Amino acid sequence: MHLLTLYYPEGHQNHQLPGHPERPERVEVIKRGLEEINLWDQVPRLEPLELTENNFSSIHDKEYLKILERASSLEQMLDPDTYTTRESWKLALNAAGGAAAVAEAVWDGKYQSGFALTRPPGHHACPSRGMGFCLLNNVAIAAEYLLQEKAASRITILDLDLHHGNGTQDIFWSRKDVSYVSIHQAPFYPGTGSLSEVGGGDGEGFTLNLPVPSRTGDLGYITLIEEIIFPFLVRKKPEILLVSYGFDTHWRDPLGSLQLSAAAIRQVFDKLRSWVEGNCNGRLAVFLEGGYDLEAGRVCGQAVGSSLMDQPWQDPLGPAPSAEGDAWRHTLADAKSIWEM
Repeated sequence: MHLLTLYYPEGHQNHQLPGHPERPERVEVIKRGLEEINLWDQVPRLEPLELTENNFSSIHDKEYLKILERASSLEQMLDPDTYTTRESWKLALNAAGGAAAVAEAVWDGKYQSGFALTRPPGHHACPSRGMGFCLLNNVAIAAEYLLQEKAASRITILDLDLHHGNGTQDIFWSRKDVSYVSIHQAPFYPGTGSLSEVGGGDGEGFTLNLPVPSRTGDLGYITLIEEIIFPFLVRKKPEILLVSYGFDTHWRDPLGSLQLSAAAIRQVFDKLRSWVEGNCNGRLAVFLEGGYDLEAGRVCGQAVGSSLMDQPWQDPLGPAPSAEGDAWRHTLADAKSIWEM
């Protein structure tokens, strides 16, 4: 079994708007960073799957898919933040297909882990609308593909982007076959993801949100993962762990202020890799979401890739220059009370 496979979104450069932070360079710096640590050429890359209408049916409304395809043909904005170009519809389909290909390869045991450089990103995309730079919800589509085509029954999506993945939460809110976990900066865009949002109907208790304040930093982030998220995962017993990953948690990111270092991100993925080895047959698939500082993207991509390949690596950017806060301890205490941990 190979340790790692990648998906690279060929042609993604045709989805761009001058001056917009969600730009092609985000993926290209990750590629360059992986080349610098001699990882890019040694890791097999997958082609996107061609998904069927049925693969989308439980994720996005048919009417929204028509709206998105038409908006792309006309190069329209979906909202003031979310753009399309004439190639965006095709590239969004490719990103979703690439996410499904990575999830399938990991599920089938061909690779221990996968890293999909999914662009356009996806976790803000809701059933009936795109938003927050996102067009199709790649990680949700990948999860649904495993449920439909691979007879999966218990999947966890762990969202480690700076922002709450409101779209992913909405999609699986009332379901118990996919649990959703997010640790995110708050108060912040999109304004969702409070501790009290735990799912509804059959899905009650299958959504875990950890909103944390600015300057949470390495210690707070890792502590919450160890003391809240891992016990939650043990309870849900996922067969595979899908990670929505954004490098906008890094201290250099211009849109956020969680103040994480790339070294801490490496620690997080080392811990995740160790956990899946003992709990879900080693199955771990990672899907790119946000992140808007290019140097941060380069080193954070190296942190993830080197962890998944079990290679030594040192963080060239080091820790945040400002001191970490400790207000995250309130989130820790409240979450332990809510979840009885």
